[in-house]
Amino acid sequence: MRASRHDPLHLDVAAFAAEGQQLSGQWPGSLLARLVEVQVPPQDGALAEVDWQAQGERLAVPGSEPEIWLTLTVSTPVWLTCQRCLQAMALPLTLNRRLRFVSGESQAEAMDAELEDDVLALSRSLDLRDLVEDELLLALPLVPRHEVCPQPLPMAADLDVLPDEPAGKPNPFAALRSLKTGGSGSGSD
Repeated sequence: MRASRHDPLHLDVAAFAAEGQQLSGQWPGSLLARLVEVQVPPQDGALAEVDWQAQGERLAVPGSEPEIWLTLTVSTPVWLTCQRCLQAMALPLTLNRRLRFVSGESQAEAMDAELEDDVLALSRSLDLRDLVEDELLLALPLVPRHEVCPQPLPMAADLDVLPDEPAGKPNPFAALRSLKTGGSGSGSD
């Protein structure tokens, strides 16, 4: 089953899982407002579409209530700033998450602390777009960096002169560096 591109998608997760349903679709990247806020696309670039798929599953457990699971697969590139060269970079994100749903918030917290599985409290209605956006935000790297930056980084020797200062005027930290390495300072004591 395909979902609409723009309508919010609210699921009754218990029914979705009980019937083993599957949904898939694409959303314009601009619809995920919180994800838009952290991105820095090039001026002429638009945000890419978010491809997603959701599969519900209800697993029988002997002597217990059946377990309710939701599997999410999400793929989209995001535009972040490389923290090494400070240039925009497109980072492909691909997520495969299995989420287990339990009856209440306290049970979810207790199980989440004990298990490696992602555990959420079951609610009557789940906004799938919000869940996908949450998972994408959690998957963002803390310090985004190119594998290899597209432009060479300035070497430490090039940093002896500040970029805004006229040539010949030393960086004040160059004097500290020379003290550390045993050389003489700027010559003025």
